[in-house]
Amino acid sequence: MNLKAARQRQKALRDTNRRAKRPDRDDVARVALFWLIRRAIEKGQQMELEKFQNKIVSMLADQGFDERECDVVFDDLVAKYRTGGSPFRRKIHLIYPDGPDHEI
Repeated sequence: MNLKAARQRQKALRDTNRRAKRPDRDDVARVALFWLIRRAIEKGQQMELEKFQNKIVSMLADQGFDERECDVVFDDLVAKYRTGGSPFRRKIHLIYPDGPDHEI
């Protein structure tokens, strides 16, 4: 399959998934990480959260990421998620598939 055909196939797949309002792997991973961190915070499981962070940072470092930078990013996420409320933007294209001027 040439590059142009692969891109067209991928675009068609994304368009189909968008119409079906199907989340992708990154959407699920973002929500799962938020839930896991918030749950640990709410239950006062600081040691478990630190173990989780150490494992995630180690796995990212194994992929070639800078370990200190991974810790900074993880710490920033924990700080952001600690404040409460959802850190996610609404998916307007899913809520209003025909545009924001047309209600469903």
